[in-house]
Amino acid sequence: MKSRLKVRRGYAGWLLILPLVLVLVPFFIVPIIGVVAASFVQSDGFGGIIPSFTLDNYKSVFTSQLTYQLYWATLKFTVFAWFFSLLIGFWIAYFLVFHVRNSLLALGLFLLCTVPFWTSNIIRMISWIPLLGKEGLINSGLIGAHVIDQPLDILLFSSLAVIIAYVHQLTIFMIVPIFNSMARIDKRTIEAARDAGASRFEIVRFIVLPMCKTGIALGSIFVISIVMGDFFVVKVMSGGGSASVVGAFYEDIGVLQYPSAAASATILTIIVSLLVVAILSTVDIRKELTR
Repeated sequence: MKSRLKVRRGYAGWLLILPLVLVLVPFFIVPIIGVVAASFVQSDGFGGIIPSFTLDNYKSVFTSQLTYQLYWATLKFTVFAWFFSLLIGFWIAYFLVFHVRNSLLALGLFLLCTVPFWTSNIIRMISWIPLLGKEGLINSGLIGAHVIDQPLDILLFSSLAVIIAYVHQLTIFMIVPIFNSMARIDKRTIEAARDAGASRFEIVRFIVLPMCKTGIALGSIFVISIVMGDFFVVKVMSGGGSASVVGAFYEDIGVLQYPSAAASATILTIIVSLLVVAILSTVDIRKELTR
């Protein structure tokens, strides 16, 4: 009888994950296998491939100085976008959870943070041009206040503009998981720390940060994976002055060099996967989900 129950539970478990398998296999696993396989073949130069095994695609990627420059630029954008989105997202979540006493008001303010995401990515980027341009509001205000004599060129079509656009778009991906983790902290713990004489900084350092590290980890995964897998923001906001890894193999696809693009995509996928694994190793996601 017990063995039959175990068999039935085993079948029930497989039935539960069957919909996920039906989605992941054709739309995720099979395309990845196709990309990896394409990275080990040769290109005929006209959009076709020659089914002959080769490592030249990977050799050309690793021996190119441009590859390391592109990875350095992508890593720079990733680090700055992650740092500022974490800094802003953490304190917004902290304010909503611990300083807004009315839970309904806190939820309303939280939803207000999502308003910019009701529009498309392109519109959100274009909205920065009237602010950051040479004749934009920021330059006009600084000139009117006699802070500067001529418009600042660094504000638009620069690396700074790319970072600003990323932070604007990705901060919400930090706010949501951090807000969710902070909302689970028992307020009595904070009150007890205050009664014991702990300062606000000590409360944040020794109580809030350790108890919301899972939210920080999840937000970091979102931000890092999105920035490292993007090229559109870099292309538009830098005015072509900066490039990214994804932009490079997008150009390869444009000139029908599919095997080299597949090799670059495979390497980037491995790097991002290792970063995600490293982040997840710092927290226990299962423990967080069962709280």
